Amino acid sequence: MISTPFIHRPIATTLVMLGILLFGVIAYRQLPVSDLPNVDYPVINVRASLPGGSPETMAAAVATPLEKQFSTIAGLDVMTSSSSLGSTNITLQFTLERDIDAAAQDVQAAIAQTLRQLPQGMLPPSYQKSNPADSPILYLALTSDQLPLSRLDEYAETFLAQHISTVAGVAQVNVFGSQKYAVRVQLDPQALASRGVGIDQAAGAIGSGNVNLPTGVLWGPDKALTIRSDGQLENAKEFRSLVVATRDGAPVRLGDLGEVVDGVEATRAASWFNG
Repeated sequence: MISTPFIHRPIATTLVMLGILLFGVIAYRQLPVSDLPNVDYPVINVRASLPGGSPETMAAAVATPLEKQFSTIAGLDVMTSSSSLGSTNITLQFTLERDIDAAAQDVQAAIAQTLRQLPQGMLPPSYQKSNPADSPILYLALTSDQLPLSRLDEYAETFLAQHISTVAGVAQVNVFGSQKYAVRVQLDPQALASRGVGIDQAAGAIGSGNVNLPTGVLWGPDKALTIRSDGQLENAKEFRSLVVATRDGAPVRLGDLGEVVDGVEATRAASWFNG
């Protein structure tokens, strides 16, 4: 048996074991230690957007209520936030023993409890799991000489990104330089004053004149028809003819109060790739 010589020579066996222990201690002290080890902390990133909101407004009216609610989540280690024009990003880092899926459920519940405290009209904040140590391994740049940037963005988000996210092993797909289509209304203060129309009236007319809501059901003897109030406007040309108010029996249209053009939601956001 392999253990026979060690049983017959106990002194030699003891010396060999002491030698192995000594060299093991010396080797252990010489092992390199990384100053920045790659540790996968449970991290969740929360994003909230309010078009037109200043950084001060985003910090006071959006970031502060969310931070107060997030601070009650168990296992939260570090919370950082940054507010810019129209957007707020909050990064939540949990302790290593905290399960990321359970933490995500707590974050979702905290967001739901804070919705009533957030400004009216803004979309609910979104969250996603993130790992600061990970970086994109593949960039795809889309360009076109014929399609506008808004159409190209729609193709990237609704078709390309969704199909790539279904590939096995893909954890996350981000679309940079997002430029969603929007009709931009640039009101003229002098035109508003001369016609006695306030900005709130123009905003209210845009909201009430651009609806797509179910109205009811028309029941017949053998079938039922859904009645829908379809007043949704699709482009700048249709918005220009929208009636905002009536003055001296004549309608005041949105096109009379300023410029109405086809554009994108964020005109100050862009991305470049290789120049």
